[in-house]
Amino acid sequence: MAASRTTTRTRNPRGEGGRLRDEIVTAAVGLLDETGDANAVTLRSVARSAGIAAPSIYRHFPDQPAVMLAVVRSAFADLEVQLRIGLDAAGESPRGRLVALCEGYLDYARTHSGRYRTMFGGVWMPDLHDSSVTREDVATLGDTIMALLVDALERCIAAGESTSTDAHSDTVALWLGLHGLAHQRASTVAFPWPPDIAERLIGTLAHLTE
Repeated sequence: MAASRTTTRTRNPRGEGGRLRDEIVTAAVGLLDETGDANAVTLRSVARSAGIAAPSIYRHFPDQPAVMLAVVRSAFADLEVQLRIGLDAAGESPRGRLVALCEGYLDYARTHSGRYRTMFGGVWMPDLHDSSVTREDVATLGDTIMALLVDALERCIAAGESTSTDAHSDTVALWLGLHGLAHQRASTVAFPWPPDIAERLIGTLAHLTE
């Protein structure tokens, strides 16, 4: 089990505490990827994985929810990088760019299921009254991802490839549809999904023209 794994770590030179912070986050992300369980990311398990004493974490994070917030922020940044790679590959077609974003989102949910559940599945919910994590910290998670989707839909509207009259609201509906599909694919693996189900969902919720 990941929780029992111990790593021997070489001490960073003086003045390179930022590297230790990054190593703590990397260790926490690794535990989440390995176990698929946000509950496995404890201060003790992270310290063991990073090869440090647990009290060393407090130099960079006030509590375990702060570590998890860093993990989730890292996951969102990773998702954004992957989505932008998909955008670059999609070219200039507004419709193609929107579809590439949606497919990239679904692919990330499939290939990083532990991270995805922690980001969007409600399995990680910090106590806002008894931790260092604030309501604003949680509320702003995923803002850049939503902005990419809104921009892509607005480009479709401007190009006459979508009949949407409310880009923001329809983007929220599209995201909810993508999330629902990602969740159900993970939960009902034996269901005979139509091969074009993602295409149908995207086309309908984004009001794409034929």
